[in-house]
Amino acid sequence: MSTRTALFVIILLIAVATLSGLVLWERLPERMASHWNAADQVDGYTSRFWGVFLMPLISLGMTALFLVIPLIDPLRENIARFRGVFNTFIVILIAFMLYVHFLTLAYNVGIHFAMSRMMLPAMGGLLFFIGELIRQAKRNWFIGIRTPWTLSDDRVWGETHRLGSLLFKGAGVLTVVSAFIGAAGMWLMMGVLLIAVFVPIVYSYLLFERYRKEDSLTE
Repeated sequence: MSTRTALFVIILLIAVATLSGLVLWERLPERMASHWNAADQVDGYTSRFWGVFLMPLISLGMTALFLVIPLIDPLRENIARFRGVFNTFIVILIAFMLYVHFLTLAYNVGIHFAMSRMMLPAMGGLLFFIGELIRQAKRNWFIGIRTPWTLSDDRVWGETHRLGSLLFKGAGVLTVVSAFIGAAGMWLMMGVLLIAVFVPIVYSYLLFERYRKEDSLTE
């Protein structure tokens, strides 16, 4: 996806999300439900103003940040090599955030549902695409599994990201499944996400040490 197309889609999504909040303004309570626990019980509230405008504003700020990153990274040439999938990721992430916004609006106008059942499949799709982004990412300072060891060696970067891609895609699939197993689903999602995040970090260190020893023997 081109940067121009991604930006157009994001602006359209943010505009629709903001307009939806304004249209529903009179039907929304002054104190809106804004957070749900693992048992799908509301445990956090916010004012109507922030309930309507916070997520669109955050989405706008994140979009600006993501557009700046490829311009300031010292390895921007590497980002250019996977810029298309990165742009698509930005759109998917913003769409996910605004999906949460729409769910919040719907809940607060009286359409009640199990939030986790609605959230987890979308989160699973997001994690799966993160796995694809990781698979295609080239070494850079902002995007991907950035440890001292991946940033120091292209071999470590490549192998760590191949493993990370598989783990995030697997986490995405299991997160979708977790939506259908009741209260334990949220804990399953958190567990597989922790594995997907931390295993590649340890793996990158072990790989770096292995290559360091191999390189010292060939000198």
